[in-house]
Amino acid sequence: MASIPKQKVAVIGGGGNVGASTAFALIAKGVPAEVLIVDLSDKAALGQALDISDASFTMPGTCRQASFKEAGQADVIIITAGARQKPDEPRSNLIDRNYTIIKSIMDSLQPIKSTAKILLVSNPVDVLTHIAQTTSGLPRAQVIGSGTYLDSGRLRNTLSDITGVSPTSIHAYMLGEHGDNQFTGWSSARIGGLPLLDHPKLRGLDLDSINQKIARKAYEIIEAKGSTYYGIGMCAAIIAEALLNNTSQVFPLTHYVEGLGCYMSWPAAIGSGGVGQSFDVKLDSAETTKLDIAVNAIKEACAKYT
Repeated sequence: MASIPKQKVAVIGGGGNVGASTAFALIAKGVPAEVLIVDLSDKAALGQALDISDASFTMPGTCRQASFKEAGQADVIIITAGARQKPDEPRSNLIDRNYTIIKSIMDSLQPIKSTAKILLVSNPVDVLTHIAQTTSGLPRAQVIGSGTYLDSGRLRNTLSDITGVSPTSIHAYMLGEHGDNQFTGWSSARIGGLPLLDHPKLRGLDLDSINQKIARKAYEIIEAKGSTYYGIGMCAAIIAEALLNNTSQVFPLTHYVEGLGCYMSWPAAIGSGGVGQSFDVKLDSAETTKLDIAVNAIKEACAKYT
């Protein structure tokens, strides 16, 4: 019998679509970790764990059902549980419904391993990451959210279609709130070491329409199939892998930004200790105004749960 990996990644809400997609992505990516599936529905958790374990026989990772107490001792704890977003529903409307869920999860995980990193995927992720940190007792650096990582991926795919350049060679971020107040950092975006907006295929384009396309894509998917899960599942797995392997990769993630005084999505380098560095992105005046709007919206929402 193959040995069980020493590192553990717990997926809370693993019986659902997002959680199962995250767990499967961890296994499919070859992350050498024991993936623990946890859900209020034991039957759903067991079914997903059994199914995903069938995909692991050629991979270094393993997958099984686990309890909340076991999950509290994992190296990375990914929280995907939460109320489902309705078609055209702003993410902010989910806060009250999800606050009770997140607090209950944190209580059930106790005692949480002191070196654990918590990754929030549930929406609205910026506010729920704040709630998870205050209720978990872990340092701010160890509690992060998926933020605008997926949105930034959508942006890079769109820009790739326009420019003909690989999305991995386009450096551009969606920033601020993961939600209706997110914006593109056009002035800091680069392609081949040059300002992105200097690319000939981007001259004269309606940048606002690109912003709207990115911001609305999740709603388009929800309207068509009920929820989004493959994209965010892969993003969560990539983030978890960076945390486990101490890669110091930079992602646009929800983390506590000292200079702004709140959790929000901003570029940060992450590793085995959580957030290692947060970067000061240069913005133009219009982008700074959008940032202020996002910061104020997040702070106002968080004030109720401080």
